[in-house]
Amino acid sequence: MNDLLSIRGLNQSYGQSHTLWDIDLDVPKGSCLSLIGRNGVGKTTLLGCLMGLVETDSGSIAFNGHDLSAVPPEARAPLGIGYVPQGRMIFPLLTVEENLAVGLPSAGRPAARAKAAMPVRRRAAIPDLVYELFPVLKTMRRRRGGDLSGGQQQQLAIGRALVLEPTLLVLDEPTEGIQPSIVKEIGDVIERLRRELSMTVLVVEQKLPFVRRVCDRFSIMDKGRVVSSGAMPELTDELVRAHLTV
Repeated sequence: MNDLLSIRGLNQSYGQSHTLWDIDLDVPKGSCLSLIGRNGVGKTTLLGCLMGLVETDSGSIAFNGHDLSAVPPEARAPLGIGYVPQGRMIFPLLTVEENLAVGLPSAGRPAARAKAAMPVRRRAAIPDLVYELFPVLKTMRRRRGGDLSGGQQQQLAIGRALVLEPTLLVLDEPTEGIQPSIVKEIGDVIERLRRELSMTVLVVEQKLPFVRRVCDRFSIMDKGRVVSSGAMPELTDELVRAHLTV
């Protein structure tokens, strides 16, 4: 299987607290893989390691066949990784349009290309696709981000990640605190990105109905380890009871 993202033997700790233990994770090109598990098992920490925001102790992270270990955090998004963090983290005083434009300069940054030693694509304007996927953002593009509802802010956060047209879209709890209608819209967008653009998606998510609908693969984390992985039909009730129920 042709993997876009491959993590091998990853260990991470905070002081004396060992958080991630020998993580192996593969995300095939064109797939939507859900990283699932109870709260506090290390899912968000693993995404932080992927984005270079959390220092690792050992192991490797390869994206599109290239080692990310020497790539600084600010150079990873321009390589084709779109990241939507938990809590959205939009800029509340900037307009919707300004929020979307934040990532654009990084695409052509010479320093990022030099440090990464990988090809980086230039972007000069907000792609029409973002407004097509999220029409409310076009309607409200002059409004401040802080004036949007929670669901609209989540759409904005995803739109901001899509501005660079990433190869890999990483979503951390995209449905948390979001009304059902927008949860459905987000699911529709993910399915469209995969179907029409062959985009690869890695999503941390708690809502199993959402996971089963939009994802074709899963990996379960428990106590800092990946304990089970497979195609979505293999996510059995037994696995759910053993590792996901509270």
